[in-house]
Amino acid sequence: MTSKVTPVTLKEKKSAGKKITALTVYDYLTAQIVDETGIDIVLVGDSVGMVLLGYKNTLAVTIEEMVHYTSAVSRGVRRALLVGDMPFMSYHISVEETVRNAGRFVQEGHAEAVKLEGGEEIGDKVRAIVAAKIPVLGHVGLKPQDALMIGGFKIQGKDRASADKIIRDARSLEDAGVFGIVLECVPAALAKEVTEAVSVPTIGIGAGKYCDGQILVTHDILGLTEGTAPKFVKKYADMRTTIKNAVGEFKGECEKGAYPDEKHSY
Repeated sequence: MTSKVTPVTLKEKKSAGKKITALTVYDYLTAQIVDETGIDIVLVGDSVGMVLLGYKNTLAVTIEEMVHYTSAVSRGVRRALLVGDMPFMSYHISVEETVRNAGRFVQEGHAEAVKLEGGEEIGDKVRAIVAAKIPVLGHVGLKPQDALMIGGFKIQGKDRASADKIIRDARSLEDAGVFGIVLECVPAALAKEVTEAVSVPTIGIGAGKYCDGQILVTHDILGLTEGTAPKFVKKYADMRTTIKNAVGEFKGECEKGAYPDEKHSY
């Protein structure tokens, strides 16, 4: 196993001009496989609500669910930096509750960092978490937890005023002590501006090639999710079809009496 990835490792990669790789994972087995490839960051995202639990958005995901899934993933990760995604209403009420919930990710979920969505408005909470010795990954641009306020999932920062706000948010998060910032669904040119404006690494998802790193959902790159994928998602496999074919073959052999055969019987 190569050296354990830490927030310091990621900052060093940015300084050296080396790209950072990250994937969102929700279970032990997938985490084990992904970690063995040498991925830098494993994020347990609140997107688990949509991908695994069938919710229409991330807002229904609870802190208990997130700690549960983070703990499962932690058992499969040895090298990557494990980040737990703080869900809706887990950091929106008070600084004290925010720090307490961040602590749950570390103590119960065995995460090594937490991620929060937001900019200038969450600076005090980021500072408090960092003061509690828990590393924080920021998240600006499209913030899925804002879905009710912005009317769904839309590209952010398309005009100069909103672009400048995202840059201010990124700088504010850097000042508050984050070790990196996720940029979601913003124009590539804006992502380049943000990446050059801050000293911490930027991790893009639908933010073009100029970020310091990239993150996607493992289920998406494997072709497991249904429906039309967002433009930024590249499918590297078609596992949905592979699984359907395997299940169909199993079903057919069982119905014909071909399985189990002598080879697969005691």
